Amino acid sequence: MRSLKKDERVRIGVTLNGRKVAAEAEPRMLLSDFLRHALGATGTHVGCEHGICGACTVLIDGVATRSCLTLAVQVEGREVKTVESLAGANGALNPLQQAFRDNHALQCGFCTPGILMSFTDYLARNPHPSEAEIRDVLNGHLCRCTGYAGIVKAVKQVAKG
Repeated sequence: MRSLKKDERVRIGVTLNGRKVAAEAEPRMLLSDFLRHALGATGTHVGCEHGICGACTVLIDGVATRSCLTLAVQVEGREVKTVESLAGANGALNPLQQAFRDNHALQCGFCTPGILMSFTDYLARNPHPSEAEIRDVLNGHLCRCTGYAGIVKAVKQVAKG
């Protein structure tokens, strides 16, 4: 493997929300920046850039991952899903998004994409979590608006399914 020069760019190909796409990036570009600036997936929000707030959470090969802690080059050839992948082709909200709406589980919406992606992963693995398990997942997300009660109610609504 050859080493890259400081300003050299690499072509990164991914399957983004079901579509094969590619763009160039510097080797040290964060996935969050690559998604937003190179691929136009602006639903991925950047908050703390330290992996603490969870706003930048996306799915990589189905697993919830902080995109601010991942280099874009690490997703070469992989599947990445962002919040834009959740709604149907006609714009209809998926059940989790609808539950957030029904339960007033968002206010400003900044943290919402990351929370939705974390629970998309978690509910796929554990479709009937307890309230304690839901709150444990929420430990990885900071929300300054909702107080989390609506989010817990929304996830419980979907979990009853």
